[in-house]
Amino acid sequence: MAKKLETVAAMACMTVFLMLFNLVFICSGLAMLCVGIYMRMELQSYANLGIESSGAALLALSSLGALVTLVGVLACCCTTRQHPALLYLYGAFLAMVALLELAAGASMYSYRTSLIEGFDRGLNETLAAYGTDKSKNLHVDTMQSTLHCCGNRAYTDWLNMSPPKAVPSSCCSVQPGECDTNSAEDLYTEGCYSRVMNFARDNVGLVAGGALGLAVFPMAGVFLACCLASYINKVNYEQIA
Repeated sequence: MAKKLETVAAMACMTVFLMLFNLVFICSGLAMLCVGIYMRMELQSYANLGIESSGAALLALSSLGALVTLVGVLACCCTTRQHPALLYLYGAFLAMVALLELAAGASMYSYRTSLIEGFDRGLNETLAAYGTDKSKNLHVDTMQSTLHCCGNRAYTDWLNMSPPKAVPSSCCSVQPGECDTNSAEDLYTEGCYSRVMNFARDNVGLVAGGALGLAVFPMAGVFLACCLASYINKVNYEQIA
């Protein structure tokens, strides 16, 4: 009798711990979803400057976050029902999520590398098309005014084009009406390349590190789900015996 009560008490503890895990798991899914959407919105203007496949990794991260959130909610139902088969299935899914999060982290790292390699070329092509494509005009002006930069490597990129182009007013560091685009004192002199690269390293690296860190977390859920399923089977066996 004492042994049976001990098993029931252990099962109750496992249930509480697994429910707490499910809540944290849901929060982690919401965090991935929000970060993926935020980064996608923040990098949208830069992605339109010529970087290929720029949103695939962020879309994958957002989708994984949504999936984790949904499954976390369903897992709460599985835990309260205390059905061993569902718990084992949940544990298997958590193991799969760990692998997916590792893949997401690696994808984000690859995305950062491709961003660094492709941005220089893409920005040069966009600057060359400035003045002939209204959509690219908007993206370049938004980037320069937001990041306080001008040109690719420096503001002189506009003057060194063939044929030379006038420095856009979005490069002005003073009020547009008071800005002389022929005077370096009134312009942002730093190029946009270094600004965007710093932004990418700071933010995309953080997302990748977070995804890799979260990959270890589901393994705790695998352990709890399997232990709870085992205790439930043990209680059922003792009741039959």
